Amino acid sequence: MKFRLLLLIPIYLIASISVSFAQKKPRVAIAGIAIECSTFSPARTAEEAFRKRTGEALLNSYPFLREGAPMREKAEWFPAMVASATPGGALTMETYESLTGQILELLKANAPYDALFFDIHGAMSVVGMDDPEGDFILKVREVVGKDALISTCMDLHGNVTERLAENTDLITCYRLAPHEDSMDSRERTVVNLIERLESGKGRPAYKAWVPVPILLPGEQTSTRVEPGKSLYASIDPATKQVGVIDAAIWIGYAWADEPRNHAVVMAYGDDKDMVVRTAEYLAHHFWSVRHQFEFVAPTATLEECLANAIASTKKPYFISDMGDNPTAGGAGDVTWTITELLKRPEFKSDKGKTLVYASIPGPEFVAKAIKAGVGNKVKGTAGAAVDNRYAPPVPLEGTVTSIYLDNPDNKEVVVKIGSIYVIVTEKRKGFHYVKEFTKHNIDLKQADIVVVKLGYLVPELYDIQADWMMALTLGGVNQDLPNLPYKRIRRPMFPLDKDMPMPNLKAKLIK
Repeated sequence: MKFRLLLLIPIYLIASISVSFAQKKPRVAIAGIAIECSTFSPARTAEEAFRKRTGEALLNSYPFLREGAPMREKAEWFPAMVASATPGGALTMETYESLTGQILELLKANAPYDALFFDIHGAMSVVGMDDPEGDFILKVREVVGKDALISTCMDLHGNVTERLAENTDLITCYRLAPHEDSMDSRERTVVNLIERLESGKGRPAYKAWVPVPILLPGEQTSTRVEPGKSLYASIDPATKQVGVIDAAIWIGYAWADEPRNHAVVMAYGDDKDMVVRTAEYLAHHFWSVRHQFEFVAPTATLEECLANAIASTKKPYFISDMGDNPTAGGAGDVTWTITELLKRPEFKSDKGKTLVYASIPGPEFVAKAIKAGVGNKVKGTAGAAVDNRYAPPVPLEGTVTSIYLDNPDNKEVVVKIGSIYVIVTEKRKGFHYVKEFTKHNIDLKQADIVVVKLGYLVPELYDIQADWMMALTLGGVNQDLPNLPYKRIRRPMFPLDKDMPMPNLKAKLIK
């Protein structure tokens, strides 16, 4: 009897250990910094520009990780911090060190980890530093250790250096521009990570990296039109091949003068030949269509765009004020375009065609307009506090038609000058959504002309436009790339060197 009991004890213990092991979930952290920075803008980005999401708020920002979502149950999640900001000028070193320091301390608090979801943009610039994301991931590696899997999601306008590629295990980026698939891409990042943990396969055996000497703006590489549409559509079928986990094409970021700024193709998986072949196929496809990339809408000078819009019977007629687009890294306060608009005789009378301008920052003007009140006159100046290279602060004198105070961090007003409705904000802002206009009682469908500080129109505005042109205006994200003062990017580079020889597009296996 005693002998049988002794036999049962180790069996029971083994069964308990097996059940406990089966129920153990991987420990997965979440961290990142996401911003796009123009080095051609005089602006500098400070810490207060960043929105910091931590803890449950960070977890809930991903629909696929909210309570009740199947992926939520796949792991123990430790959301440290993801700091994100509207694109702008380069970060100060103080800002970078503060943000990374906070994130690293939060990561240390819950270490060790089995894996990390690294949520970044990929086009952050820091004064005095090359490859900030590469530096950041090295710091993260010191905390999570060399054995933890890192799965990285990026904007397709990010940059991938060898250092970043080496220190991340699974890496991908968006496949649509505009970025309607940004959350789908993040989910793919996490799904791939969890699958490699659950299967026990761990990090892929092979990662292939191909630098492609192409540097183009998003306005010429939109996936709405060819050749970007077909180029990016070719990625998903490539990932369905046996031995390939994922592949990605980074357009790169055109408005930073750094050696890392160029296109990159990557593929990774467990079959060496298939991984290399996939990366090289996508790289050659990209290179072969380079001459076909054109702006996603007709481009012209502001004067030509206005002439077409004024003559048109279609409304709303959209004009993109591209050179100072804050969502691409412009300072957002260049006054050249609004100054030119206010000179036009067609808009001097309130009987002229209605034009909505979104927007120009001017905190002092906003304060004056709020004090004056809706229906009353206001006079002041706005803009050019950061980037005054092309025009000084613009004088604005008109009638206040709207005041919006619901966002205490960025109050907004609208002033009507002749037939122009100028939206003035306390801080720079890109206007992407219809509701951002309707809150000011502006019905875009009734406006004759709408001028927005954007490049390609985001989906809501694109769907509402009756016609659209892109104005080649001035600013920190000037679309005239050949005439930008590049000094540090690698040359030759297309389209700056249009007759450059065929580059070496052989994949490099990253250790």
